[in-house]
Amino acid sequence: MIDGSRAISEVSDAELLGWLRVRGEPAYRARQIRRHTTHGTARDFAELSDLPKPLRDALAGAFRWSSVEPVREEASADGETRKALLALRDGHHIETVLMPHHGARNAVCVSTQAGCPMACAFCATGEMGLVRNLTAGEILDQIRYWQRELAERGERVSHVVYMGMGEPFNNYDATMASARALVDPERFGVSARRLTVSTCGVVPGIDALAGEGLPINLAVSLHAPDDPTRARIMPINRKWGVDEVLAAAARYVKRTKRRVTFEYVLLAGVNDSDATARSLADAIQRHGPTKDAHVNLIPYNPGAGGFHRPSVARMERFAEVLQERGLAATLRISKGQDIAAGCGQLKVAEGKAAAV
Repeated sequence: MIDGSRAISEVSDAELLGWLRVRGEPAYRARQIRRHTTHGTARDFAELSDLPKPLRDALAGAFRWSSVEPVREEASADGETRKALLALRDGHHIETVLMPHHGARNAVCVSTQAGCPMACAFCATGEMGLVRNLTAGEILDQIRYWQRELAERGERVSHVVYMGMGEPFNNYDATMASARALVDPERFGVSARRLTVSTCGVVPGIDALAGEGLPINLAVSLHAPDDPTRARIMPINRKWGVDEVLAAAARYVKRTKRRVTFEYVLLAGVNDSDATARSLADAIQRHGPTKDAHVNLIPYNPGAGGFHRPSVARMERFAEVLQERGLAATLRISKGQDIAAGCGQLKVAEGKAAAV
């Protein structure tokens, strides 16, 4: 039975086909509806003008158009980043970010949880604690929010990064259901090679993703090459240490033939020395060839933890040391800080006290 309170994004293809069949509608209507909801500019069922009005009315009576409602949208001063605050049906909130690249590509950063239980010391989302997991529909509707807007100017979402609020592998089933919908040519039609899932180092999740048969990019938040430092800033390290995480990443490379990206937030006086860079290179190289890894260096964004960003010279030198050791390393240009849309800055005005 279909629950009338559910959004159309949360209804399976089989359920939608069954709902249409009961009403004497042909099966191709399902494709029309999916196409509108994933590629079109419509804001509700009433705008689906190629469907008969009785069907539009029935759809509006049976389903919600979206599982999220926009509350506020902000744009960075340089126009390179946009962030939306979205309300969920139960009153909780999440944030999602659009990173347009001059018409060449449009990347969306999605949240997989409201809040996050991982409590990384440098991350504002972690200060919230976990409120709840998102459904696959709530993940997809973040993309639909931006897709509709882009469609109005003849563009579309080209890349999706699971790097917003939450740990994707702690909500594995919904994360993967959304990924399968994204790569489905009958729905979003995004190449799996343009999806990136980021994890704090949930080893079983890394191994499970390796077995999915999808060439999805894996990004592992490492942030330190040794257990004492990593445990200080990432509590998850007490469960899966550096070598366990790196070994899982190596298994992912072997199984998928995809290079792994290691995310590394640079914190002044904590993990940014030349010696630390050498240790990082050694740790990664212990587990596989340098060609299989890329280190994405991220300047600390002010907010959580009271840390400080290293000087530009120090960050550039860290990258140089890694490169001298044969590792591909890139110092990321930090965008969206002025609207708190940068790495580790997503946070809404609710948290542990609001958890249900």
